[in-house]
Amino acid sequence: MSARRKAAAVAALGSTALALSAVPASAHGSMGDPVSRVSQCYAEGPESPESAACKAAVAAGGTQALYDWNGIRIGDAAGRHQELIPDGKLCSANNEEFKGLDLARADWPATSVRGGSYTFKYRVTAPHKGTFKVYVTKPGYDPAKPLAWSALDLEHPVATATDPAPSGGFYTFSGTLPERSGRQLLYAVWQRSDSPEAFYSCSDVDFGGGDGGTTPAPSASAPSDEQISAGADKSTVEHHGHGDDDASTSAEPTAAAANRPKAAGTSADLAETGASTGTSYLAIGGAAALAVGSAALFLSVRRRAAGGGHRR
Repeated sequence: MSARRKAAAVAALGSTALALSAVPASAHGSMGDPVSRVSQCYAEGPESPESAACKAAVAAGGTQALYDWNGIRIGDAAGRHQELIPDGKLCSANNEEFKGLDLARADWPATSVRGGSYTFKYRVTAPHKGTFKVYVTKPGYDPAKPLAWSALDLEHPVATATDPAPSGGFYTFSGTLPERSGRQLLYAVWQRSDSPEAFYSCSDVDFGGGDGGTTPAPSASAPSDEQISAGADKSTVEHHGHGDDDASTSAEPTAAAANRPKAAGTSADLAETGASTGTSYLAIGGAAALAVGSAALFLSVRRRAAGGGHRR
């Protein structure tokens, strides 16, 4: 191979590495029924939420968390949920952006439920293989106190589903709710099997028979396709498929979200592999260094080639 061809190959390699570091990732979803806190607040409108609890969440953490409603995640969870998420921060998954969702208050909008069989619907914007587990709080749960792991009945998940088929923008799976009264909370964990990444959501529910609080229970629903498209430009995470080689994880994007370009370099860019934010910066920095080095080598080889005429 000539010096010129070697230089071109090295330069191409550096450019490819830099381009790969900028490949955008996708966010993935949140519980739609019973509706999660973040989904409910996003559906109300990030700039002007209706409920007192969602207004307080915005006051505490800002509106961006609601635009990023489908990105409550830990990239390297690998099943270490209790190790990585401290008491009082379960709804945010210990993510500062979503801290408003951890507010301990008894007036979060709640979905009306009853004990017995229940069909769960998880709103998904980028399907992945993995297992869902949904836990309910124990009798005596006090929504006015910070949510702790000990408040959840971890030994008896109310629903478990592995690789349910996405349809109509939702994963749908069945479970059984126990007999409870008043306000309770359902905590959903979606642990991917093709990555260490996991997703989390809190859904406030009202079994009835208790004081029920003063806030009427809304109809269980996730943001509509129209609402997702309308807020996509303000989201820092993707809303469409991630383009991997697994045909079973093909996405069901909305038209507007599917064509929206994204900038690289945020923590959401690591959602594809489940890597950490630090890994993102290292990857980008390494690729950039390789690109700069290859460019310098390319110029050096050209100078030597020009100085040596046709010598090989």
